Amino acid sequence: MTKSHRVLIAGESWTVHSIHQKGFDSFTTTEYAEGVRWLRDALEGGGWDVVYQPAHVAARDFPFSAGELAKFDCIMLSDIGANTLLLHPDTFVRSKTLPNRLEAIRDYVLGGGGLVMVGGYMTFQGIDAKARYRDTEVAEVLGVEMEAGDDRAERPQGVKPRVAAANHPIVGGLEAEWPALLGYNRFAARQKATVVATVGNDPLIVAAEFGKGRSVAFASDCGPHWAPPAFVDWPGYTTLWRQIVGWAAGV
Repeated sequence: MTKSHRVLIAGESWTVHSIHQKGFDSFTTTEYAEGVRWLRDALEGGGWDVVYQPAHVAARDFPFSAGELAKFDCIMLSDIGANTLLLHPDTFVRSKTLPNRLEAIRDYVLGGGGLVMVGGYMTFQGIDAKARYRDTEVAEVLGVEMEAGDDRAERPQGVKPRVAAANHPIVGGLEAEWPALLGYNRFAARQKATVVATVGNDPLIVAAEFGKGRSVAFASDCGPHWAPPAFVDWPGYTTLWRQIVGWAAGV
């Protein structure tokens, strides 16, 4: 790259609250974790300026307008449910009227921005359909048709991705065998979208153009658990994510 391009990653964080029962007594522990490091390292190593908002930060600080989002060449949503972006704390707690940030993402893409949605328990429809992106404004600028319910395809035995469109820039130089994944979100490609890679009998990477912008749906994870160590340590991992984001951003 001749100049630094900016990407905003929202999500890829969680808090685990555990109850430890020891006979009559119990105690609790809380642990905060992030799963973004492999993706962030891959993009920063390719010259991208990465701005990262964990889910609890994005709930308040994710931009409200397409104009604010236009400061970034690409927006990535990874394991962050629609409610986190819809229900700003000032709206949920104080009943304050605020812009719909899912509408802002749609308008950003139509105006020329790049969007990447990365699979997980809280993207697409997700576990128990709680991610809830189906029939939202974001779905209007993704090249996939989401299922109505829980769309997880758990594959603990492992399932190998396959390149379906070898001439697409997203998979340039990556036609060789890929490491196995342990699961993904099921969806179908829309008519004018391109299935770039598959996993099992389903799409893994779907690329599409909307208005002046582009979007990529990646059905699996960018880190554990669905993307096991063999995948995140795969030499093609960095190339894949740089090419996904670069294509979406049009750079």
